[in-house]
Amino acid sequence: MIPVIGLVSGTSADGIDAALVNVDGTDTDLRVELLAGATYPYPPDLRATILAVCAGQPLSLEELVALDDAIAWEFAAAARAIQSGQPAARAIGSHGQTVFHRPPAPTAPVPLGRSFQLGRGEAIAHLTDLPTASNFRAADIAVGGEGAPLVSKLDACLLAHPTEARCIQNLGGIGNVTYLPPKSSPDWERSICGWDTGPGNALLDLAVTALTNGEQTYDDGGAWAARGTCDRALVDTWLEHCFFHQPPPKSTGRELFGAGFLTANRHHAERLDPADWLATLTELTAATVAHSYRSFLPALPNTVLLCGGGRHNQTLVGRLQALLPETTITTTDAAGLDGDRKEAIAFAVLGYWRARGDVSGNLPGVTGARAPVLLGDLHLPGKFPTNGGRPLPMRQVY
Repeated sequence: MIPVIGLVSGTSADGIDAALVNVDGTDTDLRVELLAGATYPYPPDLRATILAVCAGQPLSLEELVALDDAIAWEFAAAARAIQSGQPAARAIGSHGQTVFHRPPAPTAPVPLGRSFQLGRGEAIAHLTDLPTASNFRAADIAVGGEGAPLVSKLDACLLAHPTEARCIQNLGGIGNVTYLPPKSSPDWERSICGWDTGPGNALLDLAVTALTNGEQTYDDGGAWAARGTCDRALVDTWLEHCFFHQPPPKSTGRELFGAGFLTANRHHAERLDPADWLATLTELTAATVAHSYRSFLPALPNTVLLCGGGRHNQTLVGRLQALLPETTITTTDAAGLDGDRKEAIAFAVLGYWRARGDVSGNLPGVTGARAPVLLGDLHLPGKFPTNGGRPLPMRQVY
């Protein structure tokens, strides 16, 4: 097995999730072993800048380049730190920091989507002296896909069950789902689907930050929301948003469910008690997941496996279980995959597959792409030959 680092910072931009993973195999015989995992917070001023940019603050080109460099520096530092006391990594898969995501729009002059991640891979390769794959979403988007969700292939490889249907539900800043029919079902892989379900923790985290003037950045365990009463009529109004009724494949981000959403609903925040406001936002997240399943799945799953920070929010999980009483809700941890590190593990695997050069990283049934494609741009440190710019065979890269 080959030690590979996965790096990702999600929609909440609270820090860099890093995983050092032993990886072996392709999509049919994948094996992973988590050696180390950690989250490395951004410096406060850098996080503030990222959140401002995600909220639409304009930047000059010079400022954009400086931000790109600063994020790359932090990602490289995380890659060096995660190897402390561990086997030396042989490569890196870095998702970077998403600051803009635009799904495909068939009526637009250019109908392709666009997703923009900062933290340039070539800088990380130079700073760590390791082959680094990055910019994973672009290739899927180029063949008509949403560029998201990208973790679904890992879900399919590691979490499918022989006889039960499963949903792997990420509750990060934005929620996303992978539906895995039983592996024993006919045409199994072509029946896998997935999409972004809507807000995960992003709205809750922004609301808590605003309510506490930055002293808190999340509702620990959902304790604050648990003291409140949900305004269900408001949730029902929000559920009329066209995104929730758009059939998959679909993806979203802070452009829809970020600071602008809270600004547009400021009058509701002002009329509700803070606990009621958080209870209402918590209900929105749970309701969008349940609504999504009932609207677009062929049938409700036997089991939902939660991952991401939202699975620690007991109020959110309780509301999700109440809205899906027919389904068993547990975590990917219970299935043997660390729910805090799953996204970083996924990008380690995508980086490994990119370095191999022979395994596609997307699932067209999830992203809507026209074909499976190799994901990511591979950047090699100077000591490695470039073979005319083409990917090198695995034995040469490693």
